Amino acid sequence: MAELGSKGVTAGKIASNVQKKLTRAQEKVLQKLGKADETKDEQFEQCVQNFNKQLSEGTRLQKDLRTYLASVKAMHEASKKLTECLQEVYEPDWPGRDDTNKIAENNDLLWTDFHQKLVDQALLTMDTYLGQFPDIKSRIAKRGRKLVDYDSARHHFEALQTAKKKDETKIAKAEEELVKAQKVFEEMNVDLQEELPSLWNSRVGFYVNTFQSIAGLEENFHKEMSKLNQNLHDVLLGLDKQYSGNAFPVKAQPSDSTPAKANKSPSPPPDGSPITSPEAKTVNHEVEPSTLEAPGASIPKSPSQSSLPAVVVETFPATVNGTVEGGASSERADMPPGFLFKVQAMHDYTATDSDELQLKAGDVVLVIPFENPEEQDEGWLMGVKESDWIQHKELEQCRGVFPENFTERVQ
Repeated sequence: MAELGSKGVTAGKIASNVQKKLTRAQEKVLQKLGKADETKDEQFEQCVQNFNKQLSEGTRLQKDLRTYLASVKAMHEASKKLTECLQEVYEPDWPGRDDTNKIAENNDLLWTDFHQKLVDQALLTMDTYLGQFPDIKSRIAKRGRKLVDYDSARHHFEALQTAKKKDETKIAKAEEELVKAQKVFEEMNVDLQEELPSLWNSRVGFYVNTFQSIAGLEENFHKEMSKLNQNLHDVLLGLDKQYSGNAFPVKAQPSDSTPAKANKSPSPPPDGSPITSPEAKTVNHEVEPSTLEAPGASIPKSPSQSSLPAVVVETFPATVNGTVEGGASSERADMPPGFLFKVQAMHDYTATDSDELQLKAGDVVLVIPFENPEEQDEGWLMGVKESDWIQHKELEQCRGVFPENFTERVQ
């Protein structure tokens, strides 16, 4: 019996809720059609607009703060990889090895501490701040429903009072429902009227505290990171001073008077090492004065490999009208027309365009002049592989350009 009674109460409550929804729907339709007046509170409506704006701004700030934290974490990982790379390339017998390890450890700790403090002092505070909005938003919606109930009860009571045949029993019951609806609405309305302006004003202090925390944490982080960077700079400066006396051979720099050509830029060899001829390691090749004074003479150019404290410059004989001064004639029968000199590939080179030569380490290339010197890009030579020339004797099909710094001149 108790179970049946419980089911009856539940069914009755459901029916009551359904009836309330129908009554509210009818009241809203009448209000929209202008057949029933609606209680308005412009001051409260302004508070609701401010609330929605505050919620939207807070939600955006929370999203952007999470993005910022994700970026800090990504920077931490990138910084960690970079310091790990430094530790790997820093050889054990180099001075400052222990210092670089300590700097790397402190760098990792500094990033971790920065991220954790941002979470504690900014993100968690942000989550707490936004945590109060869902409850207030629910209460605002409930107040709106209770306002419709109040208007509906008021209209029902007024209709009974103005009816031609008055039923005092119905009027008394309607009045009782009106008083009850008004009381429920006003209790919720008063509470929200106090809370919403207070919540709106609290945003200023919250924004100030949040951004002050972030700015302060960033300031301290960068100060400490600056100290670590200065320490690393000093360690590397000591390494540089110890090895600054070593000479590293590189090929000649292009003349400043040569117009720059940017359509092709040869990539460095796979090992990153400068490519020079054996003679460049010990002596400089001198160009004969007569060659320098020859009209139209030019020095073949190669891309710069690196900028080092001491360099040994390698120069090549100048050419005049496709002929190497003091070298082989371009009319040799066993060489292509205009032959200048030979080079050997020191590294594999994969062609990236149809006018380029595909090279394997060890390939010998016969260098020839460009038909139009203006088409020559800085650091590139024109040539035909010696094996192709011996087999086909066909220049048009076999020739192509290749990066000079992948090759070594053959004497």
